[in-house]
Amino acid sequence: MGTRTAGGLSERVRGQKLKPPATTSTDGRRRPPPPTPSIDPDRDKGWIKRAFPLLKAHRVVFVVALVASLATVVAMVLFPLWMGNAIDQALAAPGGERESLAHYVWLLLVITIAGAGAACLSRYLTLRMAFSLEFDLRTLLYRHLSTLSSSFFDRVRTGELVSRANSDVRAVQMLLSFGPMLVVQFGMFFLALYFMLAIDVGLTLVALLSLPAVFFVGLAMRKHMFPVSWLVQSRLAEIATIVDENVGGAQVVRVFGAQQRQVGVLARAAQRLRWASMRLVRIRATFGPLMQNIVRVGEAAVLLYGGFRVLDGAIGPGDIVVFLAFLVMLQAPFASLGMLMMLAQRAAASAHRIYEILDEEPEIDDRPGAFDLPVCRDEVELRDVHFAYDDTQRVLDGVNLRIPAGQTIAFVGSTGSGKTTIAQLVPRFYDVNQGAVLIDGHDVRDLTLESLRRHVGICFEEPFLFSASIRDNIAYGTPGASEDDVVAAAMVAGAHEFITQLEHGYDTVVGERGYTLSGGQRQRIAIARTVLVNPPILILDDATSAIDVQTEQRIHEGLRRLMRGRTTLIVAHRLSTLSLADRVVLLDDGRIVASGMHQELLATEPRYAEALAHVVDEEQVRAARLERARTTTPEVEWRPIDPDHLDEEEMF
Repeated sequence: MGTRTAGGLSERVRGQKLKPPATTSTDGRRRPPPPTPSIDPDRDKGWIKRAFPLLKAHRVVFVVALVASLATVVAMVLFPLWMGNAIDQALAAPGGERESLAHYVWLLLVITIAGAGAACLSRYLTLRMAFSLEFDLRTLLYRHLSTLSSSFFDRVRTGELVSRANSDVRAVQMLLSFGPMLVVQFGMFFLALYFMLAIDVGLTLVALLSLPAVFFVGLAMRKHMFPVSWLVQSRLAEIATIVDENVGGAQVVRVFGAQQRQVGVLARAAQRLRWASMRLVRIRATFGPLMQNIVRVGEAAVLLYGGFRVLDGAIGPGDIVVFLAFLVMLQAPFASLGMLMMLAQRAAASAHRIYEILDEEPEIDDRPGAFDLPVCRDEVELRDVHFAYDDTQRVLDGVNLRIPAGQTIAFVGSTGSGKTTIAQLVPRFYDVNQGAVLIDGHDVRDLTLESLRRHVGICFEEPFLFSASIRDNIAYGTPGASEDDVVAAAMVAGAHEFITQLEHGYDTVVGERGYTLSGGQRQRIAIARTVLVNPPILILDDATSAIDVQTEQRIHEGLRRLMRGRTTLIVAHRLSTLSLADRVVLLDDGRIVASGMHQELLATEPRYAEALAHVVDEEQVRAARLERARTTTPEVEWRPIDPDHLDEEEMF
């Protein structure tokens, strides 16, 4: 590996325009996209009908499983028929001819083995299909979530989404895994009914007397179970949200001594889940035994009436044995009706919760006729931009700004003045309410999102790292990057030095959200990730807020080389960041109130000096925090409570 320099990456990639991945074949025709799982978009259809496109992809496996299930039914029907013949022959034949019963024994053995093999194959294929459908549904859900706009995630809790992607998808899968089994049971029902009628019509009518009662009890059970099943799934989502927040905010919980309070929050949510679950248990405890006992009453009536028929000589002993075997087959679907109704109602509630997300329309999407952003100069313009996150929260009010290609602009203003909002409008995380954001004269709404976001790189104040190696996190936007490019990007971001001091270097796994690293280290890796992508337009949203002054100066040296000739927008919360800018824009209450060079504004604009005073105050607070974190050892670290006096159950 050759000698690397901090500017090595910039020298290799500066001036290069990013190319989109190949989407055409060698003959110039556009490649068709690979098939993806989908559901029927018609919201008026039932949830199973809407899932037919998913089922269609597995129709071969389903058909084979269905054939195996029907073979199982045939084996189960033949067994009592041959057994009845064997009994009748044994009772009617002279003693010397009873050796022929061995023939029936072998037949029964063969049919038992064949039925067991068919049942095994059916069950295997059914579960295979069910887990494949679970995979397809979860993939479909995640793919759709990745297309939804930032506003959707602003209003929907993370735990709610996690619950729908996990427990709700699993609930649907559990019902689908019983599909061919239902075919077996209802196939047995109709065949058993046919042979029972063939044996004795009157006895069959007695057997059927209890079935209408079972049917109506099942309807009542369904009516009660669906809303409660929905409630249980909602309570599970609430638990997931609370756990996610407490794990992610564990340090905040400890700092404010709120362990017991958060335990109480979780306990109350768990109590609501327990209450909803107990409602479901009471419904099952009421209706399940009721249906089973109705079936038992019908069975007792059959035994009573059938006994009289045998005594009268209307049917033989073998007939009553066969009839009772078919009666068991007739009752099997109803005996398991309680469990199936429970699974069906939970799956229906879960499917509707999943469809709620899948039916959510992306607010930010490619317009009809959207085109890729062509090779351009990367000039950015905000033309009479008005924006509000909701109807009552106006953030930008008539912003007009032109940023020439290759210029670096720093936005300064008080909290809520609209700095970060502008940074999020350029890559189209949100759409303007009025006006337009343009790149080289092209409204960003007319561009494909893929090409737009390839041209715009953004580094956030709160960096997100994946639970992967440092190398993988830096190369996240460019998976094919070489080792040299990864290291060069880390050097530009001032991360190479601390990375090489780690035990495993670039192979170090940073843990969930990168919390094994300090805030400044996470920010440097995030900067390196953006640097490696080499975007023509660069946005830095307070990207060095958690970095000490000395390290920031080294990072600025690399960023200056990177930003040379590159259109750059900087959201500035530190006075030192302004040194990177060619021009400073002052925002106040969603409007641009001043624009110019730093020294010029400082001399002519009182509001700019006032805004800088806030920036300096914030910078001093950050510096104090960083200095305290650097010089304070864990043993003497200030804590509002003493964790040694807390039980393990109280710790979060």
